[in-house]
Amino acid sequence: MLELHAVSKSYANGTRALADISLSVDAGEILAIVGGSGCGKSTLLRLVAGLDVPTRGTIRVDGQAIASPHEAVGLVFQEPRLLPWLTVARNVGFGLTALPPAERAARVDAALARVGLADYGERWPRELSGGQAQRVALARALVTRPRVLLLDEPFSALDAFTRVDLQDHLLDLWADTRPTLVLVTHDVEEALVLADRVMVMRAHPGRIAGVMQLDTPRPRDRQSGTFDRAKRQLLADLGRANTWRPGEEAFPTAAI
Repeated sequence: MLELHAVSKSYANGTRALADISLSVDAGEILAIVGGSGCGKSTLLRLVAGLDVPTRGTIRVDGQAIASPHEAVGLVFQEPRLLPWLTVARNVGFGLTALPPAERAARVDAALARVGLADYGERWPRELSGGQAQRVALARALVTRPRVLLLDEPFSALDAFTRVDLQDHLLDLWADTRPTLVLVTHDVEEALVLADRVMVMRAHPGRIAGVMQLDTPRPRDRQSGTFDRAKRQLLADLGRANTWRPGEEAFPTAAI
C-alpha cells in the first residue's frame, strides 16, 4: 500500500507546489492523476519516487518511509531515457546488477519477450522507434519487480495509434504481478481506460479536488455509453477544479 499523509511541498522562492495531500492507494490498484498545468502532478510523483523530499508530511510504501530513491518504487518518464551507450538488453538489466549474471540475463530475456521485443536485446536505443523505446522503458521499470510503479505521462509523446496500443499493453504487463500503479496524464481517455480511480487536482497550491471511482470492468470499450458518460463527468470535474476558489471543499466522489 502507498500512503501519503499531509504531504506539502514548498520551494525556496516561496512557491507552494502542494498542500496537505493525504491519500492511500491499495496494493495492485491503478490510480490516475489529472489536472491542469501547475497543479503539482509531477511534483507529487517526484516525492513518491524519492527524487525530492516533502516540506511536510510522510510518504510510506508498505509501512516503509520513502525519503530517497527506493527499490520498491519504479518510475517511467515521458521520454524513455535509455542510456545510448548500452544495448537494449543492458538498459533493461541496469537495475539488476546485484543478481548473478545467469539470473539477470534470464530476467532481461523474459522482460523483453513480454513487451514483444525478444529479438531486440543487442540493438542500440538509436535503432528503436518511439513506441519500441517506451516498451524498453516499461520493461526496465518492471524487471526489478517494484511494488509501486510511477508513470509520468509515459505515452504523451507518441502518435495516437501507438499510444492506444501501449495503454492496452501496459494493462497486460500490470496483470502479471499487479504492482500499484500511479499514472500522471493529461489524457482523459487514458485515465478512464486504465484506472480504478481518477484523482483530480487543482492548483495554487496543488490539492486534491475530487476523486472518481471507476467500477466498470477492464478492458473498457472507448465507444460505449458508459465510457462517454464517465468522460463527460471527468471533464466537468476538471472544469470545476480549474474554477476552484480558496475555502471551497473537495467535490464528492463520483462512481461510474
